[in-house]
Parts: sequence; structure tokens; C-alpha cells
Amino acid sequence: MASLLKRLLVGRPLATSEQEHQRISKVIALAVFSSDAISSTAYAAEEVLFVVAVGASSLTMGLSTLVPIGIAVAALLAIVVTSYRQTIFAYPSGGGSYVVSRENLGEVPSMLAGASLLVDYILTVAVSISAGVAAIVSIPTFRGLADQRVLLGLGLIVLITTANLRGIKESGRIFAAPTYIYIAVLTVMVAYGLYRVYFGHIATVPFNKEAFEGARFAGGNLGLFLILKGFSSGAVALTGVEAISNGVPAFEKPESKNAATTLVWMGLILGVLFLGTAILAHHLEPYPSHDETVFSQMGRAVLGSGPFYVLLQFATAAVLTLAANTAYADFPRLSSIIAADGYLPRQFANRGDRLVFSNGILFLAGAAGALLVAFGGKTNALIPLYAVGVFTSFTLSQMGMVRHHLKERAAAWQRGVAINAVGAVATFVVLLIVAVTKFTSGAWVPLVVVPLIMVLFAAIKRHYVRVSNALAITPQEVAPESDNMTVVILVGRVHRGVLKALRYGKSMRPNHLEAVFVAYEDDDTSDIERQWREFGIDVPLEIVHSPYRDLVDGTVAHLDEIEDRWGDATLTVIVPEFVVEHWYEQVLHNQSALAIKLALLRRENTVVASVPYHVSKNRWNPPDSDSYAQ
Repeated sequence: MASLLKRLLVGRPLATSEQEHQRISKVIALAVFSSDAISSTAYAAEEVLFVVAVGASSLTMGLSTLVPIGIAVAALLAIVVTSYRQTIFAYPSGGGSYVVSRENLGEVPSMLAGASLLVDYILTVAVSISAGVAAIVSIPTFRGLADQRVLLGLGLIVLITTANLRGIKESGRIFAAPTYIYIAVLTVMVAYGLYRVYFGHIATVPFNKEAFEGARFAGGNLGLFLILKGFSSGAVALTGVEAISNGVPAFEKPESKNAATTLVWMGLILGVLFLGTAILAHHLEPYPSHDETVFSQMGRAVLGSGPFYVLLQFATAAVLTLAANTAYADFPRLSSIIAADGYLPRQFANRGDRLVFSNGILFLAGAAGALLVAFGGKTNALIPLYAVGVFTSFTLSQMGMVRHHLKERAAAWQRGVAINAVGAVATFVVLLIVAVTKFTSGAWVPLVVVPLIMVLFAAIKRHYVRVSNALAITPQEVAPESDNMTVVILVGRVHRGVLKALRYGKSMRPNHLEAVFVAYEDDDTSDIERQWREFGIDVPLEIVHSPYRDLVDGTVAHLDEIEDRWGDATLTVIVPEFVVEHWYEQVLHNQSALAIKLALLRRENTVVASVPYHVSKNRWNPPDSDSYAQ
């Protein structure tokens, strides 16, 4: 049943040889890797207004900053896109900031880049899902679901996780249509709205003082600190720009060329729509509110409340939700690279049935779901945690590329140094602005969490190095030496499974062989000795008395005695186990074999072997008391 359900949800397993056919075209890649960045156009302006139009400021003063902030963000986007284009050609194997930092800046910067990106991807899922839910509950028909935003968000995470477990190509096909519909509808709204602003007439958004999050409509004070803080909120539009550089190997060949082209497409679409939305918002005068998003207010002002507005809201909800798909495409791939370097558990480097890194996908879903619950599904509560990680990775990537150009000195390397140096300075300045202006609002969280993840990276790496050193061999150790071997067979009562284990133990031709029975009472001893005589078993039987009825401790104590008796021998413990026909029947039996195996796992020079006896296959065989002798 479990296998059937898995096949229905995930699909048939894909052979390793099919990996080449799982690569994606530029059209699908734009939807997979750019949905996060493009979707930020739906909430970036609102996040700016939540900063510059509240508190001591006013809505009028906040709206006046939207266009300058939009221009600054668009300029920064152009710098970052140009810089990452070079990264794609320099490192076509993917990995983005982490690989660039590892190859050019050293271990600690690479761990910082890796930890920052992993945190950013987890936040990407949480923010995207929460923003998608906010768009859904902004539709009048669904406003009654506002109190269920966390449950809605968790349901969407489950949906996207399942789709991504089916493979990047299949999930890309599923999610491409909503992304392109959103781009088309938003382009129409911005173009039509600006046309009406400059060549016709359009009314501003009706102001609702009760729903407004700020204190005043006009007047107030708007200092440099608040403007910079608003800019840092708008800069979240750049999150996801690095995704294409991380996923270059997922593109159809030629990978680098296709990835670079897709990056330029994404930059143009994001820059034009973000700046157009900021200009339109400046004229329409929407206001920050938890009852209805700024984007929804602008949509109603331009398109009315008819079908096109409903399409815009559904497209917005879809693309915001599916923006999480960018993280699902990149987090597992990046974590697999970090795991291959020994900084994360090896399981993250394993591919699942559908040639995706399933463990990374499931971990991402769990971490994002926990964040969604912790912050009540509120987008503006999660945003302050968001930009620190991504601008840290931006800065390290550009610094690494400067070092790369200086080392390689390939054609036009001076131009590359200039571009990446400008990018490094610009993103570092933004990083400082974000860290300082949003420190008390939550930016301190990644500033604490990222170093902790780096410490975890280092601890995991030390463990793997220690294990590797312990397992390393010298040429002298290659020729195996003969070793004394002692075989101990654990028995309860005599049954077919025990007889099978006794035969197996004798076939090993050990130096010493014995059966061990742990007795709780005197009657137990007499019963097992009688059975031993009755069936004529020629394997020596040892009785271990356990006054406290502890099977595991009694067994381990006896093994210690055997080790003292026969010296440094390899001790093989054989555990007879019978296997019942149905899994649910297992709960009717003691799990003593499992307890013993777990206890002996950490014992040196001890091998534990299970000898299964399948009850279902042998249930109709007539008993044969002479079977052991045969």
C-alpha cells in the first residue's frame, strides 16, 4: 500500500541513465529558477510602504520614496545580473556563491556563503507561501480564511513538496503556466495603469483610515534611516537572482549559454515590472494594510473588481506560492554539493527515485513549515529575516569572482574585475544597510543563525575527517591475517529458526562455538536443557542467569566473559529471528532481537548476524524433530 501510494504521488523511478533527459529548456527554467525573483514584484512595494509610511512618517511621504527606491533597486539588479552572468560561465558546474567562495576565498568564506544561502532558501519558501496566502485571503470571497492562513500555508507546502519530489522537469512543467500568466497579467496591469495615469484618468485608491497601518496620511518626519530601511525592504526583490547560477547543470546543453540567457530574461522582466509597479503605486496611493494587500488595491483601481482583477489575484497567489519552487530547485542541489564536501550529512547528496535530491527537499519543507508556524504566516514578520543571507552570498560571490579574474587572467579579465568589484561594493553596502536598519526588526536572527550553522558545518566536517582517518589503511594491512573466531548463538526456546541459526553457526567453522540462553527463573533452565537433550543438539549450551530479567545486560556480560576467556577474537553473535507474514503482526512479538542488535552495535570486535526464518513460507511444513541432525 505504501509503495503504491508513493508511485501515485511521486511517479515511477527513473534510471540514472535518464538524467540527461531531465534537463530543462530556457522557457521552463525561467519559471523554475526565476519565479522567486519575479514574484517579489507583488509584495516589494508593500514592504517598502510598511516601513516608510508608518510610525513617525505618513503615507504621502512614504509614497514619494517609491520611485527613487525603485530606481535604486533596478540599478542594483542590473549590477548583480551582470556579475552573476560571469559566474555562470566561470563555474558551469553550479553551486553559485558557495563554489565561487570555496575556490577563491577559502573554507570559512565558503561556509559563510553556503550557510547564508541555505537560510535564505528556507526563508524564501516561508515568505513566498505566506505572501501567496495573503493574496488569496485578499480576494473578497476568501477573506473569511484569514484566520486559517497557517493551515493554508502548510497545505501549499505539502503540495509543492510533492510536485518537486516528482522531478525538476515535471515540476517545472506544472509551474510554468502560472508564472507566465502572472507576467502577462501584471504587464497588462502596469501598462494599462500607466497609460491611464499619463494619457487618461484614473482615480486613486480610496483611503480607509481604519484599515491603514500607519498613524497619519500627510505630514510627519521621514529621515534617512527610514528611507534606507525602506530601500532594504525593497531590495528583497533581488532574492532569487543567484538561483540560476546555482542550477546551471539543470539546463539543456549548452548549459552556460542557456543559463546566462535565462538570467538576462529574468533581470529584464523583474527590473521593468518592479520599477513600473513602483511608479504606478506612487500615483495610485495605495496604503499598507493587513486586511488587503497593496497589490490588490492597485489591481482594483486599474482593472475594477471584474474577472480580470480576479485573474490577477489568482495569478498573484499562484506565482507567490510557486516562487517557493525556486528554493525547492536550488536548496537540494546546493545542499548536495555542501554534503559532498563533507559539511552536511551524506544523505543530502543522495538522489531519490526521480533523480532529485529528495532528502534536501523534505528537509526544506519541514524547516519552512516550522518558520511559517512560528511567525503566524505573516509576510512582513518574515521579511526582516530575509535579505541578510542573500546579500551576504552576493558579496562573497562578487569578491570571489574578482579573485578568480586576477588568478586566471583570461580574455577581458580587467573588465571582469571592474564589474565584479563594483558588484561586491554595492552588495556589501546594501548588506550593511539591511543589517543595521533591520537589526531590531529581526535581522539579528540570521546574524546569529548563520554562524551557528557554520559551527555545525565544521563539526560535521571534523566527524567525517575523523572517521576517514580511522578507516584509512596502509599497504601492510591489505593482506588479511588469520583471526580467532568465536561464534555465539542466542537461543530462547528450541524452534525451527533456532535450528537454522545453529546450522549457520556450525558452517562458519569457528574456533569456538556455543549457544547461550539467558534464564530468568530455574524452570527456564530445566526447560531449555530438556529440549537440548530431546533434540540431540551437539552445540554446547551455556546458561546465563539474569536475576533482574534483563536480556540485553545478561547477554553483554556473558560476551565480556567469553572475550576474557578466549582473548582478542572476533566475536560473531548470531540472532535467530522469525519473520511474520504481515507487518502489523510484528507488534504481537517482543522486539528482543532488535534491542540486542542495537546494544551490540557499539561493541568492538563484535559482528552481529541475523538469521531470518519466514513463518509464512514454512507454515504448512510438518514438524520434524530430527531436522537438526539431518
